[in-house]
Amino acid sequence: MNITIAIDCMGGDHGPVVTVPATLAFLRTHPDAHAILVGREEVLSPLLADAPEGLKARMRIQNASQVVGMDELPAIATKSKKDSSMRVALNLVKTGEAQAAVSAGNTGALVAISHFVLKMLPGIDRPAICFALPTVRGHTYALDLGANYDCTAQHLLQFGIMGVMLASALDHTERPTVGLLNVGHEEIKGNGLTKAAAALFRTSNLNYYGFVEGDDIYKGTTDVVVCDGFVGNVALKTTEGLAKMLEVFLTEEFKRGPLSMLMGLVAMPVLKRFKHRAKPSRYNGAVLLGLRGVVLKSHGSADAYAFEQALARAADAVGNNLIQRITDKMAAMMSENGKTNA
Repeated sequence: MNITIAIDCMGGDHGPVVTVPATLAFLRTHPDAHAILVGREEVLSPLLADAPEGLKARMRIQNASQVVGMDELPAIATKSKKDSSMRVALNLVKTGEAQAAVSAGNTGALVAISHFVLKMLPGIDRPAICFALPTVRGHTYALDLGANYDCTAQHLLQFGIMGVMLASALDHTERPTVGLLNVGHEEIKGNGLTKAAAALFRTSNLNYYGFVEGDDIYKGTTDVVVCDGFVGNVALKTTEGLAKMLEVFLTEEFKRGPLSMLMGLVAMPVLKRFKHRAKPSRYNGAVLLGLRGVVLKSHGSADAYAFEQALARAADAVGNNLIQRITDKMAAMMSENGKTNA
């Protein structure tokens, strides 16, 4: 299947020095893929000078004169920067010239511009940020991780549907399990939002597990974990902070003295495998679910390897018909609700 991805090359902390090499690496491993590099042509062209002709044949540059700053207000970026690399990349998805867009730029701006340009799928009120988090069993999809701080129970149900469809599409799981993040497993625990959402989940045809706690995320208790964006973003940032702290602690302990350094050398193969399993770059690429197009948000500080993973995740989402799966599931559930209410 031929897939074309529009890439916001100017976004993120590093811009083209990361996004262009990542694109070349992605195209090497995905021979049916094509890329549209969006950004300032005078910056991008020199970076492709030494690229193999075979890869160049599957790429083109789309000039964009503006860049959305990492600290820019979403409303300003949406209204005043109509020729930003982010906006142009999303417009390419809207017109059908690309099937997906990937950006490492300003998260708030990407959510706002994506919503404005692509609009929402039928039955979905808001886009949600969904990220694959590592677990002892592989990974679990968590959402929302920061797009919506104030949610209703209906929003959480929509997030659950979209997360389940993502897990089904990318992991080829027939009926992924979904849990609601809460302060306990018991039905009597939680706030009004989680209790109301639980009632909706129980009457849906999703494979609802029930309430899950924070530690269940990393146990891999369910395939999908649902929460509002405020809680989800705190959980995500806490996870990132913990990972960095553990890395610092391990480094300090192995440098504490000659004997510790020797033990570190002996343990190096194990430590390398541990680092590979836990490193965030393997899971880079959060999907903005609910839009009429595939949009992925890369971490702003991603290196070339991490950005390549985001591109690969975008290709998987397109190749496995993510948008159609969500559309069909929402239509089926809306139809079922209509029969129930009749």
